Amino acid sequence: PGRASSRLLLRPFPARSAPAAAAAAGLGRHRSKRPLLLLLLLLLVGLAQAARGPPRIADRVIHRQSVRLGRTIKLLCPVEGDPPPLTMWMKDGRTIHSGWMRFRVLQQGLKIKEVESGDAGTYICKATNGFGSMSVNYTLIVMDDVSTRRESLVPEGSNMDSEDHSGKLWARPRFTQPAKMRRRVIARPVGSSVRLKCVASGNPRPDISWLKDSKPLTPQEIGENKRKKWTLNLKNLKPEDSGKYTCRVFNRIGEINATYKVEVIQRTRSKPILTGTHPVNTTVDYGGTTSFQCKVRSDVKPVIQWLKRVEYGTENKYNSTIDVGGQKFVVLPTGEVWSRPDGSYLNKLMITRAREEDAGMYICLGANTMGYSFRSAFLTVLPDPKPPNPPVTPSSATSLPWPVIIGIPAGAVFIFGTILLWLCQTKKKPCSPPGATPIHRPHPRDRVCIAQAPDKDCLPAVNYEDYVAQQQQQQQ
Repeated sequence: PGRASSRLLLRPFPARSAPAAAAAAGLGRHRSKRPLLLLLLLLLVGLAQAARGPPRIADRVIHRQSVRLGRTIKLLCPVEGDPPPLTMWMKDGRTIHSGWMRFRVLQQGLKIKEVESGDAGTYICKATNGFGSMSVNYTLIVMDDVSTRRESLVPEGSNMDSEDHSGKLWARPRFTQPAKMRRRVIARPVGSSVRLKCVASGNPRPDISWLKDSKPLTPQEIGENKRKKWTLNLKNLKPEDSGKYTCRVFNRIGEINATYKVEVIQRTRSKPILTGTHPVNTTVDYGGTTSFQCKVRSDVKPVIQWLKRVEYGTENKYNSTIDVGGQKFVVLPTGEVWSRPDGSYLNKLMITRAREEDAGMYICLGANTMGYSFRSAFLTVLPDPKPPNPPVTPSSATSLPWPVIIGIPAGAVFIFGTILLWLCQTKKKPCSPPGATPIHRPHPRDRVCIAQAPDKDCLPAVNYEDYVAQQQQQQQ
């Protein structure tokens, strides 16, 4: 018995069946995977949110670019973002658009063909999306092929970064008014004048020389420009004045130049000619944007004007109209006239948020001192897809609420009854309300007026003898 009391009885747990053990193991693995899946989902969401944001630079940028005169250069804009950003280019604070003939804005950057000296400056690519914007800056340096003169102007052993006697750093020349030098191809009629500008600065103060077709101009040809050396003024132009005029600006540090092409045109008694097929008939959605363009060829710069035909009966809507071809037109605001390299002139008419009244005939009119030419095109504006509000019928416009409809007759009856009762009280006649059931009235001779006191109004109802007889009967 003593041994039995010290013996420990161990009972094994009942073994799980194979399916139960597999389910338990699977549940444990599932529970261990749930936090991992949740963490992975949060990580993916975070990465997706991190990808969306303002534009950012996707590649290394070399901010200082140089190109030789007459070559082609491409300035990249390596930006990316989600959503993809929109880009625009500016030069020296001016937006580059389609009117800049040698400039082409590409999806990857800006391409400049046949680089000129005036193309040097600061270029900015601005990228914008819904989260913000950023800019990529470039400084473009235009190098010319004439370097021997520049080298001869720099003394041996001189330091390009040295200072002058006043402590000011040396600086190579640069054009200070590039906006006034953009137009390099100039056409003028015989007898007119033209001014070519090359205003520049530098340290030491630069000098300037003028050349025509690579040959220096004589002092007689420069004339009064000795006093205004930064501007070449050509007066009373003759056909032999046509050519390429180059200004060379230099000091001991460097040299820059710019070339103008001047064309002197013989005056011809011919009016402008509209070339190409534009303007053409156009269709636009309601609220959309479209444009007409017009290309005019003329010996001198023409005046290009857009007109819209005034429909019959609407002349009073406009302050003034003009007659063209026997029809009335209104003058529209006109934008800038662009000069093209082929000698023609281009102008565009933009129509934004088109409405039904914008539809009709439009005319491009080109004019000079010799006359004018015009060409017409039609604009069709599609109907507004939004259904118009239902028209208000006259019956619904004049209908009144039902309380008013019921109240007006009831009020009229009430007022009429009140007036009638007042009249009856004033004359002291028994009156019945309107609409009451008619009662039987005795014959006029049998009518009796009974009152506490004699009433003169009641006497005419019976004769005097009947009245006395009635009074005697009442006393009995």
